[in-house]
Amino acid sequence: MVGVPHILIVEDQPNTAEMLTSYFKAQGYEVTSVGWGKDALAFVEHTIPDLIMLDIRLPDIDGYEVCRQIRTQRRTEHVPVLFLTERRERGDRLLGLKLGAVDYVTKPFDVQELRLRVRNALRRSNVEQLSSPITGLPVAALADERLRDLLLSSDWAVLSVGLRGLKEFAEVYGFVTRDDVVRAISLMLSHVVEEMHDADAFLGHLDESSFFAVIALGKVEKARQSLIGRLNEAMPFFYPRADWEACQTDADAQLPRMDVAVGVLTSSARSFSSLADLRQALIEVQRPI
Repeated sequence: MVGVPHILIVEDQPNTAEMLTSYFKAQGYEVTSVGWGKDALAFVEHTIPDLIMLDIRLPDIDGYEVCRQIRTQRRTEHVPVLFLTERRERGDRLLGLKLGAVDYVTKPFDVQELRLRVRNALRRSNVEQLSSPITGLPVAALADERLRDLLLSSDWAVLSVGLRGLKEFAEVYGFVTRDDVVRAISLMLSHVVEEMHDADAFLGHLDESSFFAVIALGKVEKARQSLIGRLNEAMPFFYPRADWEACQTDADAQLPRMDVAVGVLTSSARSFSSLADLRQALIEVQRPI
């Protein structure tokens, strides 16, 4: 969890939704509110919240089904779900917990208690969520810890890889296909790093669509060239075959442009004053292949 935690509130009662939204915004959270289950599922297709506050009784599909669908998607299976409900039966509570909810709060509720339950759920999630649900690679705290080590070291090299145009790609082919591309590129990068036989190598995320690999200075250029070769071969397979072939033969055919940018940053480039400075330099060094 990086930055301000984002809460998705799924509540069809306008007064309750407005009260919760105003309260948690005042507590410093980013908040999005929707009133229908299908709107919640559509929202998490393009934005992954840090926590979902989910009413069970919704006008279209119930909260149980919303939770079930969220849990079946790899990219959202880790998001903590907190049920809000008027149902007090033990069986209802057990069903919610069985579906993977982290908490179950009955209405009417004490908003101060709810705030503490949200805080605790986010803290647990923050500790547990040390790797990307899409790639399995380190994110946030683990990745930043390795980058901070570089600030205190010398003679290091980092291979930096970024995907550009993913939003437009996902709008055409869907977010599942986008995640497949991110996963495939992370696997290619992992294989390249493994082939360098560098016991001290480290591979992690800069952000959701960017990676970095700390590799021995004498091996980083070989890794860069190997990765670029594999990416050039793989690029046609990221698109539906008919669309790619049409683009090669028809000058008027257009594909949502997705580029992979690769670069190398070394300790000799310049001095870095902070983690943010180093992160920015790793993004700036990337060049489309």
